[in-house]
Amino acid sequence: MPKIGMEELRRKDLICATIHTIGQRGSLDVTVAQIARKAGVSAALAHHYFGGKDQLLLATMRHLLSELGADLRKTLQGQPNQEPSPRERLSLIIGVNFSATQFAHETIAAWLTFYAHAQQSQEMRRLLRIYARRLHSNLSFALAQLTSKANARHIAEGTGALIDGLYIRHALGADAPKAAEATALVEDYISVQLAHLQTKPTTNRH
Repeated sequence: MPKIGMEELRRKDLICATIHTIGQRGSLDVTVAQIARKAGVSAALAHHYFGGKDQLLLATMRHLLSELGADLRKTLQGQPNQEPSPRERLSLIIGVNFSATQFAHETIAAWLTFYAHAQQSQEMRRLLRIYARRLHSNLSFALAQLTSKANARHIAEGTGALIDGLYIRHALGADAPKAAEATALVEDYISVQLAHLQTKPTTNRH
């Protein structure tokens, strides 16, 4: 009889092995057998749990999204005594995206590989849109308490693009920004944008 919870553990092992294998190769040119070997299980068991490579890749993408969301919720809920201010909330969101877990080389390589695969996979594209919408929504919510909704959406869009760009640079390796440098760049962008809006002269209308 299989031990209770063993299937869940094996599934997680296979997903972690998928991230590791794709991260090492930098492409989806991997087989279920290679992933299964990395996880220490048989290819037959991997097929039994996921049905095939495409299903395993989608499960891995969902896992990455779930982990990112869980990390953010844990960070926001873990603040002592009081709710973070809107500006502090922005810093927490940025910090999660560049945390040791999320900004790890293999995780980033897997994200970028999935981005490339999304050009051929409608389901992968749908999952990446969910990620983009969540990030934009979280940023916009905090920014809207500091500026107008239109400005909040604009800054959130720029912030999301900057985060994605820093992930790409990190994946390339050469002169890649470290997590602290990437965090500082995004923080600076938001601060400059908000300061610019505060000092921007208003137009008198008669």
